[in-house]
Amino acid sequence: MAATPKTTRRTASREQRRKQLIKATIKCIARNGIGSTSIGDVATEAGLSQGIVNLHFESKDNLLNETLRYIADEYKDRFNTTLEKSGPGAAEKLLALVELDLRPSIIDRQKIGVWFAFWGEVKSRPAYRKICDERDQYYDDIIEGLCTTIIAEGAYKGFSATTVAISLNSITNGMWLSSLISPKSFDRNKALTALHDLLRRFFPKHF
Repeated sequence: MAATPKTTRRTASREQRRKQLIKATIKCIARNGIGSTSIGDVATEAGLSQGIVNLHFESKDNLLNETLRYIADEYKDRFNTTLEKSGPGAAEKLLALVELDLRPSIIDRQKIGVWFAFWGEVKSRPAYRKICDERDQYYDDIIEGLCTTIIAEGAYKGFSATTVAISLNSITNGMWLSSLISPKSFDRNKALTALHDLLRRFFPKHF
């Protein structure tokens, strides 16, 4: 049976409300941290009742899980879009993905702060670990695949695609943390230059 216009509107309204509550949760976590964020805080931030929050998510744990998944999925969408729109070569795609992580829309202090807040809880929260591990595995596989192609193209020796991927990931995470902790001294252009230099050291024939 085809969905009626009324059913479609209800579904859209439900998704919009959930998104509104998730965005409110992000703001609350950025301001108060995960442990100090309550259902009441989220309701107040969203301008809604606690009953509405419970109606859509049932519990704080569910709300937090969905908030983390929302952040992960939002980044994944941008990652995939960048991958699709970049040039055809592996080096072009790798460069585009590396630069993606330093776009102003990505190094937004609020979102990065919330991401690190969740990341800090993975040891005691299996649900968070699962979402984070799925995210990391997806990106690592793509980055390593691109690096494998570049290594073959340039006949590079002495290191593996995994080594390059780990290096890029570690440096990017450090830059994200620096932008969060020291926003006044963080220089996006210098950070980009450092990433470009790293790519040139590994792949001088390509960058």
